[in-house]
Parts: sequence; C-alpha cells; structure tokens
Amino acid sequence: MTAAEREFFQPFKFAAEEIRQRFRNAHRDLEIAEKDPFPEVRFTYAFQALIKTGMALCAQEGRKVRSLPGHHVKILERMSEILADSDILVFGNSMRMKRNQDLYGAGELISEKESGEYLVFVRKVLKRAEERK
Repeated sequence: MTAAEREFFQPFKFAAEEIRQRFRNAHRDLEIAEKDPFPEVRFTYAFQALIKTGMALCAQEGRKVRSLPGHHVKILERMSEILADSDILVFGNSMRMKRNQDLYGAGELISEKESGEYLVFVRKVLKRAEERK
C-alpha cells in the first residue's frame, strides 16, 4: 500500500463474518431504496449501499477505510479498480456530488427516472462485488 493509500486505508485482517456483514448492510440499504416511494430516499439509500459495497470490497482486500474528508471518493476509486470498471467511479462520483449538493447546497431534486437508474446501477455493482468473493 502506498503512502497516499495509507492516508485513507489502514491494513486490517477482517474475519469472513465481518465481510459478510458488510455485504448484508449494503443489501439492507438497497432493499430500503427499492421499497421507498420517495425518489430522494431511494437515491440516498442507493448511494449508501454503493459506499458500503466499496467498504466490503476493501475489507476483502484487508483494508479498513478511514473516515476522513474525501474518503468516499477513495472508496469509489478503489472499488472501480477492484472491479475493473471505470463507470463505477463516474456514476458513483455523480451520485456523491448530487448527495453533497443536496446536503450542503440549495437542495438537489432527484427525479423518479434518475433514482431508478441509480438503483439499477448500484444493484449491478453489488451483484458483481459479491460474485467476486
């Protein structure tokens, strides 16, 4: 692990059950996203499921994520590398920026169509991540 990676990731040996629990947590958030009628709630939980999926993948690699400013970007970058899919970084970053704008800006309206597209994307990423095990 490079010095830059050590800023955001700490070497850590996770037990198999801890890794399974991280994937279960991602599934739980995705299920909430799929069932809720509000696009903003679906979007928020889909984003959380994506980040939790990335944390589970990092755990499989023996990396514990450090909670620092910018760590979501690093999780998305690492997940994109692990699954060899640059779309994860592109779509994930788009979700992250929308979430930030909603939290810190004037609010970001998430459409029904957008929330549906993000749900499909996160579902596929979670499935690929679990198949990698």
